[in-house]
Amino acid sequence: MPAEKLTERRPEIGADELITTLVPPPRFDEVRLSTYIPNPDEPSQATAITDCGAFAERVGAAGGKRSGLRGLFGRRTGDRADDGPLGLYLDGGFGVGKTHLLASIWHAVPGPKAYGTFVELTHVVGALGFGEAVRRLSEHRLLAIDEFELDDPGDTMLVSRLIKELTAAGVFVAATSNTLPDKLGEGRFAAEDFLREIRALSAKFGVVRVDGPDYRHRGLPEPPAALSDDALNASAEQRPGATLDDFDALCGHLAGLHPSAYGRLVDGVPAVHIRGVRAADDQAIALRLVALADRLYDRAIPVQVSGGSLDSLFTAEMLAGGYRKKYLRAISRLTALARDAEASAPASRG
Repeated sequence: MPAEKLTERRPEIGADELITTLVPPPRFDEVRLSTYIPNPDEPSQATAITDCGAFAERVGAAGGKRSGLRGLFGRRTGDRADDGPLGLYLDGGFGVGKTHLLASIWHAVPGPKAYGTFVELTHVVGALGFGEAVRRLSEHRLLAIDEFELDDPGDTMLVSRLIKELTAAGVFVAATSNTLPDKLGEGRFAAEDFLREIRALSAKFGVVRVDGPDYRHRGLPEPPAALSDDALNASAEQRPGATLDDFDALCGHLAGLHPSAYGRLVDGVPAVHIRGVRAADDQAIALRLVALADRLYDRAIPVQVSGGSLDSLFTAEMLAGGYRKKYLRAISRLTALARDAEASAPASRG
């Protein structure tokens, strides 16, 4: 049976769905602070578990005091503001488990609560309008923001303003982040950059460091080699529901979708196959591939490719530029998914 194609899917997300779908992705359904395994060589990771747990407890305790109506842009009398900061920023490189910790905080807190990537939040504001987005989210105890982007000044200001309004309404905010464009060659985002960009809110955020190497590749080999086209086709045909797309066609399709729809694009797909992979032509294509890689990883969808290997997806120039950390994270995640695909290949069972 011929494989399905992602390029034939055109997902749409209704405005009313936007808030209700703000939950951790499937990969993080079961994560908890108790399941985070700290690296014994990185003491900051064990400390982070304690700090995240304390923050979650404060969110839950403060939520119990917030019954009744509150002013939209002001804390209700009786809400506590002196128990500690309303915000928590998880500061560390990729592959240290920041998303695991962020999702664990979300799971530990009673609802209502929301969890989304920075891109998803900008889409929420764009679809609902700023005032309506604030109105709906202000009734939450917690907003968790993964992959806070500081690359676009307009979007940064928009989400910073959103956080300002929500914290004024008593909503707690926890966030992770990506690197700034001018941080050439850096492998991690620095907390001072995050706080500077949201300087009006910096006093509201406590910083939790999470140091360490990328856990996905400790002691593991390089990415699996790219398959031949024939082997890729055979793999796609052997997995019911798997997709098979040409790299260039997929890149073109992604350009016609808002990145917030990429998760819906791959929902329910058991495996993704991409034929003719090569280095991305330009930054816009490369950044869309980063967003797709994140959503594939969120959903633990195995990936197999032909043509170039996954570690050649971004040019040397891109890997030396301001989006270096994003590209390295994408390679890290896609490599993990390629290993998953290799381990679960139908031919290897039996």
